[in-house]
Amino acid sequence: MSSQNRSALITVIVGLIIGALVALAGSQGGATVGGFPVFALAVAAAFAAQVLVYIPSAIARTERFFDATGSATFILVTLGVVLLSPSPDARSLALAAMVIIWAVRLGSFLFIRIHRSGSDDRFDDIKVNPLSFLRVWIMQGLWVSITAAAAWIAIATEPADRVSFDVFAGVGIALWIIGMLFEVVADLQKNAFKADPANKGRFIRTGLWSRSRHPNYFGEILAWVGVAIVAAPVFDGWQWIGLLSPVFVILLLTRVSGIPLLEKKADKRWGGDADYEAYKTATPVLVPTLGRVTVAAR
Repeated sequence: MSSQNRSALITVIVGLIIGALVALAGSQGGATVGGFPVFALAVAAAFAAQVLVYIPSAIARTERFFDATGSATFILVTLGVVLLSPSPDARSLALAAMVIIWAVRLGSFLFIRIHRSGSDDRFDDIKVNPLSFLRVWIMQGLWVSITAAAAWIAIATEPADRVSFDVFAGVGIALWIIGMLFEVVADLQKNAFKADPANKGRFIRTGLWSRSRHPNYFGEILAWVGVAIVAAPVFDGWQWIGLLSPVFVILLLTRVSGIPLLEKKADKRWGGDADYEAYKTATPVLVPTLGRVTVAAR
């Protein structure tokens, strides 16, 4: 076995083990169906969905359905958790709506993006190797499971352990709304900027992008922090593993696949450009500034 395949196989195994441990911990004290914990079934379904779509995608060597599968998994599994949980309350329904609305928005955005581009160059070297390709699908299953964990655990709570709609729910929903607005507006502004031929080869630094170099990621982080705040009051014991959700999102976007990759790509393209360097100096990486930004327009 080549070193590439060995590395991919190890990642697949580790991803499945982490998913199993999260499922086990988050299921403690939760609702069950036929003797099986609802949360564990949700995690298993999230991984199974990726494998089912991976098989025809690997045969066709296409990544076209990758992002859509991730978004659809959030939606379908969340609906499943609601249907399998006994007598969902207002908190459960609010959490389900928050996850589903976020996933629909993300899914439609990613679908339009790949429809316009026709392909995703991140997969050019991956999709030709079955094990390497499987690795990204398994990691997507882990991403879905951990990101949605707080909401799924809270929704699957036994009725006797639920907490009435409280100030945490209100604060969490408010943060989620603000985060979604940031994410949606930032993406719309960037799409409009890129659609203007006059901006070809230029970087965006208007609107929210004049306040943060990654306002869409700031919005996404805020949204999942909001979800966790709504969910947390019903956690007990090992269910507190649900707080991995916002921590995982923050680490993923700030340390792994989000900001680091985009910053590296931008530096490679515009590094040394006086306007770009001034923009980087004056504009925070993530948390938007409230003060006046003095970067001149080019």
